[in-house]
Amino acid sequence: MPERSYRWALFALGLLGFAADQSSKYGVFNWLYEPNRLVGSREVIPGAFRLLVQFEPESAAPSDCPLVKWNGPLPPRVNHGALFSLGGQYKADANLFFGVVSVLAAVGIAGWGLRKSTGKDRVLCLALGLILGGTTGNMFDRFVFGGVRDFLYFYLIDWPVFNVADCFLVCGAGLLLVQALFGRTKPTDTPATPTTTPPVA
Repeated sequence: MPERSYRWALFALGLLGFAADQSSKYGVFNWLYEPNRLVGSREVIPGAFRLLVQFEPESAAPSDCPLVKWNGPLPPRVNHGALFSLGGQYKADANLFFGVVSVLAAVGIAGWGLRKSTGKDRVLCLALGLILGGTTGNMFDRFVFGGVRDFLYFYLIDWPVFNVADCFLVCGAGLLLVQALFGRTKPTDTPATPTTTPPVA
């Protein structure tokens, strides 16, 4: 009987993560856009959490790309760096660097997922799928918008604004750590040791 493979879950989660990230970004930025304002917000948990979108002024270089225009009348203000705006001060250089890193990571995860041993590990496939979804979501932003769109803001502790792709990345990394610490591989079958001694010629 062939062993069950969970490879489908990896790539399904990757696609789901990408779709959830992009649909939430396009939806929230369009929903919260207000004419003549560069900031839009909506309280979710009063005193703790809100949706927050920021736009560049009309004087910013316009883009003819339809994928950018679908985000709203004004280009979004983006994070050029990584988590906690790491490297964001370098803007285009930082965005290009992290964009290339994202491509390499996505290719590496896809290659890892195609290994036979990976497909047998359910937790590993789920972790890699979450990471793949988050990676491709932010990678899309980097190459289309020149940076990552963020809109989730826990202002109770002044946590840096983040997005759905970041949530997938953090959850995937956490699950990968759990798998590495507590995952168990099935022991391989070893041939039985003979109980009798063969006769000596």
